[in-house]
Amino acid sequence: MANYEWSPRVRKYEEEREAERCSMVPATSHPLKIITVSEMKTDKKGSSSKKTPSKSSSSTIVDPLSDMGPLGSALDGTDPLSAMAAEANRIAKVRGSSFGESSAKVRAMSLDDSFEPWSAKRADILSRYTTSEKLSITTSFLSSADKEHVVIKSQTHTGSTMSDKVKNRLEQLDDFEEGSVQEMLNLSQQEYVSRIEDLNQALIAAWTQDQRVKALKIAIQCSKLLADVSVIQFYPSKFVLITDILDTFGKLVYDRLRDKAQYFPPGSGVPVKLPENFTPDQVPDSAKETCRNWFFKIASIRELIPRFYVEAAIMKCYSFLNPGEYADALRRLSVMIRGMGDPLVALYAKCFLSRVGIDVAPNIRDHLLPMFDDFLGTYSQVQGDSVQNTLAVQKMEMPKYLTLFSPGLDWLLQCIAHKASDDTLTDILKKSRKQCNSALLLNSLISAFKPEYIAARSMQFIAMIKECEETGFPKHLLFRTLGTCLAIADPPEDQKLAVLNDVWKPIMKLKNAADYVACAETWMEFIVKNFGKREINTILNDMIKHLTPDRAFEDFYQQLQSVVAKVLAHVHDFAMLFSLEKFLPFIDMFQKESVRVDVCKNITEAFVRFQEVETKDPVIINAMMYICKTMHDSVNALTLDDERKAISNLITGFVRRISFGRDFEQQLSFYVEARSSFTNLDIVLVQLIQCVNNLSIDTRRVVSGNHSKKTGNFVRACSAYCFITIPSLQSVFSQLHLYLMSGQVALLNQSYSQADAFFKAAISLIPELPVLLDLDGKKRSAEPFLVDYISNFISTLLVVPDNPDSSVLYLLRGLLNILQNYTWEPNSDAKVVVYTRVLAMLSASCQETYPYHVSKVDSNDAMYASDPKYIKEIKGICTTLVEEILSHLKTLSAPETQKRKSLLALDLFNIVVYHGDLSESNLQQLAANLWNLSYRQPQVDHKQMERIYKSLKMKGASSNGKHYQELLTKLPYESMA
Repeated sequence: MANYEWSPRVRKYEEEREAERCSMVPATSHPLKIITVSEMKTDKKGSSSKKTPSKSSSSTIVDPLSDMGPLGSALDGTDPLSAMAAEANRIAKVRGSSFGESSAKVRAMSLDDSFEPWSAKRADILSRYTTSEKLSITTSFLSSADKEHVVIKSQTHTGSTMSDKVKNRLEQLDDFEEGSVQEMLNLSQQEYVSRIEDLNQALIAAWTQDQRVKALKIAIQCSKLLADVSVIQFYPSKFVLITDILDTFGKLVYDRLRDKAQYFPPGSGVPVKLPENFTPDQVPDSAKETCRNWFFKIASIRELIPRFYVEAAIMKCYSFLNPGEYADALRRLSVMIRGMGDPLVALYAKCFLSRVGIDVAPNIRDHLLPMFDDFLGTYSQVQGDSVQNTLAVQKMEMPKYLTLFSPGLDWLLQCIAHKASDDTLTDILKKSRKQCNSALLLNSLISAFKPEYIAARSMQFIAMIKECEETGFPKHLLFRTLGTCLAIADPPEDQKLAVLNDVWKPIMKLKNAADYVACAETWMEFIVKNFGKREINTILNDMIKHLTPDRAFEDFYQQLQSVVAKVLAHVHDFAMLFSLEKFLPFIDMFQKESVRVDVCKNITEAFVRFQEVETKDPVIINAMMYICKTMHDSVNALTLDDERKAISNLITGFVRRISFGRDFEQQLSFYVEARSSFTNLDIVLVQLIQCVNNLSIDTRRVVSGNHSKKTGNFVRACSAYCFITIPSLQSVFSQLHLYLMSGQVALLNQSYSQADAFFKAAISLIPELPVLLDLDGKKRSAEPFLVDYISNFISTLLVVPDNPDSSVLYLLRGLLNILQNYTWEPNSDAKVVVYTRVLAMLSASCQETYPYHVSKVDSNDAMYASDPKYIKEIKGICTTLVEEILSHLKTLSAPETQKRKSLLALDLFNIVVYHGDLSESNLQQLAANLWNLSYRQPQVDHKQMERIYKSLKMKGASSNGKHYQELLTKLPYESMA
């Protein structure tokens, strides 16, 4: 290709904008309003009828913010997730309407979220009630590895007469097997649990193999284990394990009966399986008979405990006979428990029956209160000879023994208290105070009933706690449970201070640090919700006094963190919080670095979330600086990136909330102090630089751009802050962006020397940009980002005035020199793309008036006033750039580079057409050559070229479009398909 000398087209930007501006027409309706159409129909008689307006399917303008489909609209405030749930419930209701209400729905209606299911308590019981004693288990289902534990307890049944054989058959449900009664001894707790699981698997295997009697016998054996209190401290966990097996057995029986009970729907001769929510009239007689046989078999079990547990396990099967049986069966079984002599065994039987009752018939509660009354009546048995002898043999003290009652008693009272009236609590309290004023019972009562009921009687409960028998249950646990309730529900306003005083006096006297911390942690939420600065400070001071001796606080970091969290959850006045004399000393108790950092993060998170108004309070600033400095100092080379980022974001949140209003000098001083405190975190330093630049802009806004000597010196001080801070950043990419932004701010403030320094620093830093950038954990090429950055840079350079002591466009020349020597990626077109952008910018630099300016800054258009020497310099640079671009195009000769060649040629064509002077024949010929070069490529974008061609035709049709018409004659558009 020949050499082409560049000549810029003369532009009148304001006239061009006016010509391209669309004419404005008053709107007759809202542009986002849904369009409706009315359809006119003509009948056979010729009369027309107007159909109801409907939404147009083709011409409707949809508002993307309001059109959220059938599940909700942003305009009506509907939450789309709630709408989806409502839609799912509606569909479920429609599908289930043919069968009536399901048992799950009835349960949902009867129980709400306040009712804690048994599954939530199960794991806690297993973890709390453990033993190191050796255990034994009686079973007839042993693996070969268990034989060493076996002791034969009875002889084989023999009988030569018919009566003996009949008797033997009847005793099969009581005996473990027709051969022996076997007991495994000296099992550890883990081995015991493993054998229980083996029994569970044996039950399932027997059922799968249609050995129903064997499965029933396993259930009976497991039930009998609940009569054994030889290792009494393990009893609650044993109860959980055994009842799990009984639950499995009950489900197997129920599912089997339902599978067998096929029925004929009305009008159909084909039997189908019973639906999930069947009624007894749908159950065939054969299935009912099978169900009765199960209950008859269980009724023939001789021993009370297995007969009770197995019948309770299959309680749900009464639904095949008559749901009305539930009330009678529950009442009958509750009376049966009175025959169990051991009070602990009897209580857990009550627990199991109430659990089954809640599951199958949650609305039936007539049996619950009588069972509780039975417990009250028999509670004195714990002092009887039988229990005392058992405890003596096992060397267990009464306090520990009484704690074994808690899970069963808690569950029974929860069932009674759920949706119970206030009168129910009054009645129970009256009975309890009269028959069993036990701390154990009182604790369960406080836990079970609604916190509102407890809070209304808070002084009464405090009196009962003081009066109750502490045997076996420390009173500090009662205070803790009461505190949990009062954290949820408030006592009467006039009793709050009396409650705190009456409770805290005994808590202060606790000598054991663990007991004290447990109570203090629980009551802190009540205190911060209902009291002010003085009370909170007093409690924090008391905690410091209790936990400082012997560094006791080191054992309770988790509880102390909970105290801080509760304070932060309710105290959002940080001026008040940090003015507490004992708050920061309390924080100082967190001596372990990881814990201290977590606490500081929690405080900063709360500050960022709740401190909505900017502040300049020195108390807040000093305290938060100390806390943020603690977080910052914890960061080192081993800190994970996510942790570093989280800490940085918290500190930046603090920085953004500090404002001294119009005292800009004080604001800058704060940023200087913050920089010295947070030197290791790039994100924080970037935020500080941006804040200082904002400070410069605010200063300019205050003086309306007319800087005095004082304000001028101040904005230059801000520029100096940024210039000093930017090199300390580790990310070169961040440095580049901040140099450019800071230079733009300096230019806006007429700080020309500072702006030059920023732009020079940015240009000199470009060679240091790494080839790959780490963005969100992914490595990406730096070239696309560099191209965008330079485009922004050269757009800024258009309005930057030349330094009189330097050459013409010295900053741009320096940038081009850097780019010429920059190591670009192999097979990259990035440098050529940048050159085309520079070509457009230089063409604008030749105009008499630039398309945009910086207020109160004289750009080169005012300084040079289109001086011929200045224009000649620019033309020379442009000619060189065109040659560089064309040379690069010549190198793209390989077949795989043709698409790139087409795109670059078309890009340069646009620059020539819109920025070059087409009256110059050489440029017109260059444009034609570039068009043909792009057009000949097989990967050419014909749609784009067609749009360009139409645009040229429009320009050619204008009054000064002669040169465009000449160019069009050289472009082969007609042959394009």
